Amino acid sequence: MVRNMFSGARLICFFTVVLLCQSVLADQEAAEAGESKGWQVDEWVIQTSIYTKHFDPDPDHVNDQNLLGIEAWMTNGWLVGAAVFDNSFGQNSQLVYVGYSWPLFSSKYWYFKLTGGLLHGYKPPYEDKIPFNSLGVAPAVIPTLGFRYKYFVAEANLGGLAVVTFTAGVRF
Repeated sequence: MVRNMFSGARLICFFTVVLLCQSVLADQEAAEAGESKGWQVDEWVIQTSIYTKHFDPDPDHVNDQNLLGIEAWMTNGWLVGAAVFDNSFGQNSQLVYVGYSWPLFSSKYWYFKLTGGLLHGYKPPYEDKIPFNSLGVAPAVIPTLGFRYKYFVAEANLGGLAVVTFTAGVRF
């Protein structure tokens, strides 16, 4: 099981690097063509969790994450964010991250977002429930499928191979 988890983590890391490199190259090409979108904040998103489902339920799991997150979306597709929430074991946790968003199906409503950052809050006796948490801070990669319409945002976030969390929020 651990071996499969690390193989999956390597695959996710590989695709993360490929997608982020593609984004950087596209930004560089746009800048060379005089079409640079820049790093200005285009919009803010505030969101909260509305439903969580663990794929392998454990009696210790808590499905009410009480997530509150904020993101700054840049005009070039990049974003930065932070979230506070209760982890799968009810412990207060924090996540800071950066990411990139790609439109799906040439739609202005549907998008795929890939974020990576640092996760803090998994403490004894659950500190070993996430990989690489030996210092109390672990890397996190979160693929997301999102939908936006006017001021409304809804997302399905995949937390490793363990959980999916649905969020809803507003953008301004």
